[in-house]
Amino acid sequence: MNNFEFKNPTKIIFGKDSIEKLSNEIPKDAKVLMLYGGGSIKKNGIYDQVKSALADVEVVEFGGIPANPEYAVLMEALKIIKDQNITYLLAVGGGSVIDGTKFLSAAALFEGNSPWDILAKNMKTEKGMPFGTVLTLPATGSEMNSGAVITRAETKEKLSMGGPGLFPEFSILDPQVITSIPERQLANGLTDAFTHVLEQYMTYPIDAKLQDRFAESILQTLIEVAPKVLKDPTDYKAASDFMWSCTMALNGLIQKGVPGDWAVHAIGHELTALFGIDHARTLAVIAPSHYKFNFETKKDKLAQYAERVWNITEGNTDDKAHAAIDKTVAFFHGLGIDTKLSEYTKDYEGTAEIISKRFTEREWLGLGEHKSLSPDMVEEIVKMAY
Repeated sequence: MNNFEFKNPTKIIFGKDSIEKLSNEIPKDAKVLMLYGGGSIKKNGIYDQVKSALADVEVVEFGGIPANPEYAVLMEALKIIKDQNITYLLAVGGGSVIDGTKFLSAAALFEGNSPWDILAKNMKTEKGMPFGTVLTLPATGSEMNSGAVITRAETKEKLSMGGPGLFPEFSILDPQVITSIPERQLANGLTDAFTHVLEQYMTYPIDAKLQDRFAESILQTLIEVAPKVLKDPTDYKAASDFMWSCTMALNGLIQKGVPGDWAVHAIGHELTALFGIDHARTLAVIAPSHYKFNFETKKDKLAQYAERVWNITEGNTDDKAHAAIDKTVAFFHGLGIDTKLSEYTKDYEGTAEIISKRFTEREWLGLGEHKSLSPDMVEEIVKMAY
C-alpha cells in the first residue's frame, strides 16, 4: 500500500426527514445564497422543506444552474454574492449544483482578475466561502469531496478544480428525495458512481487488500440495488444503499494508498463539452474501450474484478479480464445506457483528433495510473468508442 494522508471534514446528516435539521448547521447571523437547478425542487417538496428549515435565516435565492454547471451562469451568481454581501452558500441539488457552488466558494474569495483562471491554471483552493449541501440526486459524490467540474459553453471546455478549502461543511442526505427523480437520471447516477469506483480500482494490484474490498463492496452494492431503484424509487432500503454508495464512491476513502486512473473522466468530459452528452453516459462510452486498449496493464485487476464482483471463476487471467469488460458493458446496457459514441451523435467523425489536439495543447501528455497515456493513445481509445 502506498503512503497517504486522509482528512475529510464534511459532516454527513443521513436519513429520513433530515432536511429539517438544516437550521442547526447554518450560523444564525449568516446571509445565505441558496443555489439550485431547474426548479424541480419546487415540484417535489424539497424547496418548501429547505425554506421552512431556514425560516429564521436571511436567504437570497439563485436558480437555474444547468446540468453541466455553466461558467456564464455562475458569474451571475458571483455578482449577487459580491453585491449583496453573501456570507454562506447552500447548494440544494445534485452534483452540478454542488460543483457550481464549489466554484462560487472559490471565486468569492479569489483575488485575481478572471475567476476562470481557477480552472484554466488548475489553482488549488486553500480557503473558500463556507457552504453546505442538501443532496437531491445521488451520483457524483460531490457532497463529500472537494472537487468540481465546470463547463464553459463559449469555448466548449469542461475543466476540473479543487482544493482542501472546498469540502462542504455539511451535507444532508435524505434517501426519500429519489422518489421524484426520473429514471434516466437514476440510471445516470448508478453509472456515474460505478465508474467513479472503477477509476480508483481498475489499475494494477498493489496489495492494498482493504481498499480493494471497500471498492468491490460498493460495486457489488450498486449492482444489487440498481434494478430495485429503477423499478421502485420509493423502496427506502434500496434508496439508502444507492445514496450512500454514491457518496462513498468518491469521498476520498477508496483512493487512499492505491494508484488512480481518471483517464476515462478526462476523455469523457470532452464528449460532454463537445456534444452535451450526459456526463455518466460519456463514462460508459469510454470505459470499455479504455480497458480494451490498456488490456495488458489492467488485466490482472480486471480478472480480480471478474472473480470478486461478477463471480467469474473459469478461464485464465485473460479470459476473466475479457469477461469482466463484457459484464460491465452489459450492466450499463441493463440500465438503459448506450456505450458507443455513434449512439449519441451522428457527428462523431473527427472527435478523436479534436480531443487529442486539446490534450496536446494543454500538455496533458501522460494520463492514467502510469502517466503513460499519450494524446495519440487517447485518440485511438476514442476511435474504438465510435
